[in-house]
Amino acid sequence: MVPIIMQFSDELEFSHRDRKDIYEYIESHGASRPKQVRQSLNMGERPFGHHAAILKRDGVLEEADGRLRIAFEAGTEEEFEAEDVEFAIRQAREEDLTGLVGAIRQAIGGGAYVDAETVADVVDSEGVLLRHNELESRIFFVATVDGEVVGWVHLKHPESEKLAHTAELTVGVLDQYRDGGLGSTLMERGLDWARSAGVQKVYQNLPETNEPAISFLEANGWTVESTRDGHYRVDDELVDEVQLAVWLED
Repeated sequence: MVPIIMQFSDELEFSHRDRKDIYEYIESHGASRPKQVRQSLNMGERPFGHHAAILKRDGVLEEADGRLRIAFEAGTEEEFEAEDVEFAIRQAREEDLTGLVGAIRQAIGGGAYVDAETVADVVDSEGVLLRHNELESRIFFVATVDGEVVGWVHLKHPESEKLAHTAELTVGVLDQYRDGGLGSTLMERGLDWARSAGVQKVYQNLPETNEPAISFLEANGWTVESTRDGHYRVDDELVDEVQLAVWLED
């Protein structure tokens, strides 16, 4: 069964209010101990155990290291080799949060990747990686070397019907792992997932000064759709924004 967290094109539905409350607590607070969740929701031990068991059975939640968390897509780690570096790509888990935020901030350097910097700030502030609610959903895939996060691809998907065919993407790799195909492989993993979720158009916005990122996307089939004059202020200079997009085939 595919976890509901992966189904961005569908709305979450719960057959009981208590199950919805349990899910929303964990979605908001991240991996939590069952007792903490139960007490915070003022729920009896027996009904809580019953509803948590159903959520785990249905692939919505899972329990690891004594904590309940949003279920991730198990069994999807793939191994690759590029430029004599062996790396793996898989869906991010809540325990990756610190390493992922650190990798994003290290990769983006001096602010040339504004949207990725915003993603890192939001995730770090909320303390939660995965999101799926009535407003938006988000998911991450990570590239790891010897278990350490060295790159990421992130997709944010609005739940609004008028925008449900779109997703915003950010992607990045630490300096020492660039130019070896890792970034392209990582991005393609995100796009494959987007196709399976029914997304038709993926886009991202970059300052025009981030020429390496723009060139990378264009080399991978993305096209420039529009620019906005002076949209960013970088180092006290007004910088144009470039929006690039790629349309996905079924």
